[in-house]
Amino acid sequence: HFPQVSRLLREAGVHAEPVFTEHKFHAVELTVSAVKAGYRHILVVGGDGTLLRAAPYAQRHNVPLLGINLGHLGFLAELEPADIPNLPAIIEVAEKDGEVLVLEEYIQGDTLSYLLAGDVFSARQTRQIARQLCRALWVLHAIGAVHRDIKPENIILRGKDVVLIDFDASRIQKPEQCEDTKILATTGYAAPEQYGLSQTDGRADIYSMGVLMNVLMTGQHPSQKQVRGRMGRIIQKCTMTAPEKRYQTIFALLEAL
Repeated sequence: HFPQVSRLLREAGVHAEPVFTEHKFHAVELTVSAVKAGYRHILVVGGDGTLLRAAPYAQRHNVPLLGINLGHLGFLAELEPADIPNLPAIIEVAEKDGEVLVLEEYIQGDTLSYLLAGDVFSARQTRQIARQLCRALWVLHAIGAVHRDIKPENIILRGKDVVLIDFDASRIQKPEQCEDTKILATTGYAAPEQYGLSQTDGRADIYSMGVLMNVLMTGQHPSQKQVRGRMGRIIQKCTMTAPEKRYQTIFALLEAL
């Protein structure tokens, strides 16, 4: 079917550069290169002539561009078939010789850091944002992943949806290890254990959630100015130094909110 596809594209007056490959990793690699080169319409056709993938992903998700991550994120393959409003859609994951390519949805909207430059959020708005983030983290924690970099720059408001982005610092929890292999953290938002004191788990994300909520409501870290009242008590529990004194699961935090 490959020559037929090429001929039909030429007859339709479409400028195209058909490339043939039998390997999934190479196909994803070509897609990454094509997006970086500025191509906005990419068709992937199977050997039987079936359209396997079309980019932009707008045909199903109304998304104009593809976002790309390259790295160690093979665990994101578990999210590939999912459609989760609070996480970017994972379009395809391919792995070869330890290298992982991830094609993910490009999220359009304003980051919380951009919005915070204008004004702080109300308690009601903060709860709404935090609840949606909890749902995103619930999915990640369910597959054993820890985000480890929750901060205003990594959260986008897309209409009514709050989307958690940037998995570069994420890792899979490994119970047999006593500390993280790599120390990755954003100062102020990272839990103490992210600095090599112990291995991080979902409670590190809960710590960051506490700092985030305080920053959204006051513009400051809780060590400088802490929210009072019920939200203040929730934030205080999230940001306890000892992980065992925090909410133990993201679902427990969601219920508190």
